[in-house]
Amino acid sequence: MEKTLSVSAIEHGVAIDHIPAGQAIRLVSLLGLVNHKNQITIGLNLQSKQQGLKDIIKIHSRYLTEQEQHEVAIIAPNATINVIEHYQVIKKIKTSSPEKIVGLLTCPNPTCITNQEPMSSYFHVKNIREGVRLVCKFCEKSYAREEVKLA
Repeated sequence: MEKTLSVSAIEHGVAIDHIPAGQAIRLVSLLGLVNHKNQITIGLNLQSKQQGLKDIIKIHSRYLTEQEQHEVAIIAPNATINVIEHYQVIKKIKTSSPEKIVGLLTCPNPTCITNQEPMSSYFHVKNIREGVRLVCKFCEKSYAREEVKLA
């Protein structure tokens, strides 16, 4: 059986791999890639031995900051960020959750002060056996990452 690429290779940049199926578009929005001038390739619902189905994002000629790497972990806690130079992976970065997330997400609690006043949201990130939980600093309610919307 011949091996084929579902998403073409890039010369320089990053490939975010092992994104849960259906989450790549959300990640593109979170990272602000919609208005990015360079080529961005998104693969949705690709076959994965580990996950069954996965998404992948390849960003040509752009690298992720450490903060952006943490933001990837919010949506894709088991993602791998591959740094690519001359079509070769030169570094693999396993994502890790940040301790806090400020201003990126909206608290789902309609009575939370962040939804009533002009102020930034603030979530503490808790890694528990069942997955990532986001705890609002202001209303102290806990949410699964899927429940929280982008700001």
